[in-house]
Amino acid sequence: MSTSRPRGLRALVASLHPYLEAAPIGALLLGISSGFPYAMIGATLTTRLAQQGIDKRSVTEFSLAFLVYNLKFLWAPLVDRLRLPFLSRFGQRRSWLWFSAALVAAAVVFLGLTDPSTDLLATAVAAILVGVAGATFDIVIDAYRIEILEPRQLGVGSGMSQYGWRIGSVCAGALALLLAGPAGWTRAYLACALFSLPAVIAGLWLGEPSRHRAPARLQGLAALRETVVEPLAEFFRRNGAWLVLLFVLLHKIGDTLANLTVRLLLDDLSFSNQEIATYDVGYGFVAYLVGIFLGGAFYTRLGIKRSVLLSLVLMAVSNLSFAILAQVGHSNAMLAFSIGFENIASGIGGVAVVAYLSALCNLTFTATQYALLSAAASVLGRLITGTSAGALIVQIGYVDFYLLTTVAALPGIALFAWMMRTGLVDRAIAETDVRRSA
Repeated sequence: MSTSRPRGLRALVASLHPYLEAAPIGALLLGISSGFPYAMIGATLTTRLAQQGIDKRSVTEFSLAFLVYNLKFLWAPLVDRLRLPFLSRFGQRRSWLWFSAALVAAAVVFLGLTDPSTDLLATAVAAILVGVAGATFDIVIDAYRIEILEPRQLGVGSGMSQYGWRIGSVCAGALALLLAGPAGWTRAYLACALFSLPAVIAGLWLGEPSRHRAPARLQGLAALRETVVEPLAEFFRRNGAWLVLLFVLLHKIGDTLANLTVRLLLDDLSFSNQEIATYDVGYGFVAYLVGIFLGGAFYTRLGIKRSVLLSLVLMAVSNLSFAILAQVGHSNAMLAFSIGFENIASGIGGVAVVAYLSALCNLTFTATQYALLSAAASVLGRLITGTSAGALIVQIGYVDFYLLTTVAALPGIALFAWMMRTGLVDRAIAETDVRRSA
């Protein structure tokens, strides 16, 4: 018995060791900074607008600010190649990391200074600026994360990044809600701007990534082609690239629609700020961490393909829980179940899908290719939310709306299952060393 205990302890320590290496911890810090701008123009702003009497159609239209994230591939080539004055001596990735951190902090401060009840247009402009700065921050963070992680660390690093993203988004959202009452929304946003610092610290600690493959220095039309055309051309030259991109476009429609409208549901069901902070923020945070842990376990045991397929099914089914909540009404028990189920499913999907998208990137064009893939992952859901989700909710009600989001997830599941059966998932991966590790 005394022998089995030390062995069990050694096994536990060995299982935790990959999470305690420098690069995965750096991915955690990067994720914290990546998550907080999303919270500022997502659930936090939705709650702020709803409490100030802004109508549902206008509130859901604010989700169009997220579309900036879906356009980030347009300027991602600049992040790959453009050298910043003064800062470039610290390296291409670190200089952009620190510059974009300053931009996003300034944009969040500006959003906090606006008043939607008196000048809704100024608030909309500020939200878009946060989106632009946050998207640029994401471009750099994603490229830096992929390049500091060795192939063997891909699954662990993706999980740690998702842990960080959730910590950043939840803590920033909770801080904003808790400070808004006694101190006002302006001070709440000013405090949340500090969440840009963990990425800055990661850059100082880890240095310029050794796996970064700088593209050749060219001039004239050759430089333009290398900067803008070649990253996309390299991806689309791969076997079945268009089908891979179609999957990326389709797989998250239902999940995005559900996530971007849930705060409207909670407001209409008369849940208080305290209940939202407790269940949607606090309980959801714990459930998401559990989901990420399970996602890492599934990734290790099932491999990248089967873990992605499992996560897609779970995320689709999780939307049904919101339909049940809408039918039941104000119930803390049902809210806890819905939030728990959805966050566990999202945590599992975060590990598996992020690892898959990371494996698709050629390290010479990391920023551009990951920006394209991550932007495509939620563009359709965000576009539908911003243009018609509010009107759909008014017309058909919350129950039917969340049933519709479940149906919307089915084409992505079917396409990925077909890609697995035909071997297309493996053939589209860019790096052979990444493929072996997965």
